[in-house]
Amino acid sequence: MSLSAVGAPSAIGSDLRRFWNLTWVLAMTTWKLRFYGSVLGYFWSLARPFMLFGVIYLVFVEFANLGAGVPHFAVYILMALVLFQYFGEITTGCLGSLAAREGLLRKVQFPRLVIPLSVALTALFNLGMTLVAVLVFALASKVYPTWSWLQLPVIIAILTLWAVGLGMLLSALYIRFRDIQPIWDVAVQALFYASPVLYVGTLVPASFQHPYHANPLAALFAQMRHAMLDPDSPTAWEAIGGAERLLIPAAIVLFSFAIGWVVFKHDAPRIAENL
Repeated sequence: MSLSAVGAPSAIGSDLRRFWNLTWVLAMTTWKLRFYGSVLGYFWSLARPFMLFGVIYLVFVEFANLGAGVPHFAVYILMALVLFQYFGEITTGCLGSLAAREGLLRKVQFPRLVIPLSVALTALFNLGMTLVAVLVFALASKVYPTWSWLQLPVIIAILTLWAVGLGMLLSALYIRFRDIQPIWDVAVQALFYASPVLYVGTLVPASFQHPYHANPLAALFAQMRHAMLDPDSPTAWEAIGGAERLLIPAAIVLFSFAIGWVVFKHDAPRIAENL
């Protein structure tokens, strides 16, 4: 008898309310367990980005003087670093999430997409907490909120869409091809240095500016810098050479999400078998 004949498990299931409830409960449980039994749980969650920021600040700002002439360069590095780590937490966390939750997947009617989406939601909780500390640092650096800061949720939403799309694809492929993990580890490192995290996009040679900002991260970070730190810096469409060219990073984000969804939906009924 085929899986379809007995009601194969699917990506979302037939009850959307149950699907979202399961996603929320799993994300909240994972998030709370992270701090369980730890007195300094919240502060440990800030340790990684801020310690890395401290090293980067000393090397690139104080020693190499890379940010000379860039307004609020330290705040930019911290914000870009936090957003990149959010992207990395979702994609890397999703990659092995299905294999880690094998027990849940043995339950035939458990919606498969709950697991990678709960990873993304947990990462969003962590990002929210970290941004509170970033705000304190920004205020101490004399960077004050303006109405243009309302663009930040939009930037985070686009970044989340891209990360979830890649996360769905990676989690499905990992079930069949375990080599995906080391490949993605290298890809994330390459993307880190190829994106304006340790530097601003305007430091890239002029002849490479437009193709460089076809990278969705480069376009998003350019807009983040313009909206939050330096209104005189190029907007995303100025950096890429015209609003119509923003269709390139937009297409990359949407295609990543679409292909991730198609592959995940196709593989969902047989994930438990392939484990």
